[in-house]
Amino acid sequence: MPKHIGYAVVGAGEHTRDVLQAFAGAAETSRLVAIVSSDRALAQQLAQEFDATPYHFDEFRQCLNRDDVQAVYVATANSLHSDYTVDAARAGMHVLCERPMAVTADECRRMIRTCHTNRVKLMVSYRLQFHPPFAKAMDLVRAGHLGALKTFSSDVTMRVPTPEDVRLQRRLGGGSVYDLGVSCIAAARMLIGSEPAQVMAMTARTTRRYGGDVDEGTVALIRFPEERLAHFHSSFGEEPTSALSLFGEEGWLTLSPAYRHDVDTRLIVSRHGRVEETTYPPTDQYAAEIGYFSECILTDRVPDPTGIEGLQDIRTVEAIYRSGRDGRPVTLPRLARVETVATLETEALRLEALKRQAS
Repeated sequence: MPKHIGYAVVGAGEHTRDVLQAFAGAAETSRLVAIVSSDRALAQQLAQEFDATPYHFDEFRQCLNRDDVQAVYVATANSLHSDYTVDAARAGMHVLCERPMAVTADECRRMIRTCHTNRVKLMVSYRLQFHPPFAKAMDLVRAGHLGALKTFSSDVTMRVPTPEDVRLQRRLGGGSVYDLGVSCIAAARMLIGSEPAQVMAMTARTTRRYGGDVDEGTVALIRFPEERLAHFHSSFGEEPTSALSLFGEEGWLTLSPAYRHDVDTRLIVSRHGRVEETTYPPTDQYAAEIGYFSECILTDRVPDPTGIEGLQDIRTVEAIYRSGRDGRPVTLPRLARVETVATLETEALRLEALKRQAS
């Protein structure tokens, strides 16, 4: 195993520059080798700027044949996540996939099984665990600081710049829940510590101002076990905001902005009427995430969030859209045994590797 993990970054969308810049901060374990894009000129421009080799989408398999590429960062349109992950895994590449993991639960299952079969690691890029104020919120919850948890609430909104934006195209995996709401779902699952049991939702279609064929906004209610509730509001047509709150029997906390990495974040915590506020400066979550994934590859550890986490969120997204379409609650069944077994087998392989190293 090399001392550094070489990466091919696939896709050149809005946040790709953040990913490419992050390799400087993860240089101890990670190295940018190639950039793959549907726009050949853009790939060449970025490759020259970041000292990498450019490839067109049509040349992806050629890129996977390089000896100095061991991992792929998939940052394409949502509808392409599954295909590029599967192709990379079949070539023996580890995969760090942008959120949402895919557009359908079946695509997620395909990704998980292919990575499992080819014994490569799969991680979904949520970055929340590398956000210091969110990590602090998790610590407070685990320590029982808020008491028994009751309700999670989140709002995340933006204005889509142009009608041609991929986020407004259903065929590309667009929609406010896929792009914005999925982070709320992941945050709720992480903080509450259990899986959604039932959802109800209402969606508002895109207006003529924005075009497209997806929801402009969605309001969703999620029921968790033990009578805990979560609700969130996502929108492409409102003044930008990003916030979450968590309420317990003994206190509450608020993060604002909750899902951004490039600005100061305020964490406000109230317990028995005593309020404390802390401001956290911006951090390079992309660099921390890439470095972490490389460490998992180098030390043969199972990365977190796994593909199962991404699957759980997409199952919830699908249920939310189904509820919005049908106007009724949707109950989420438990994961099929084959998926949980795949996770257990992956952990067993990791333990076997550790035992071999020890002996």
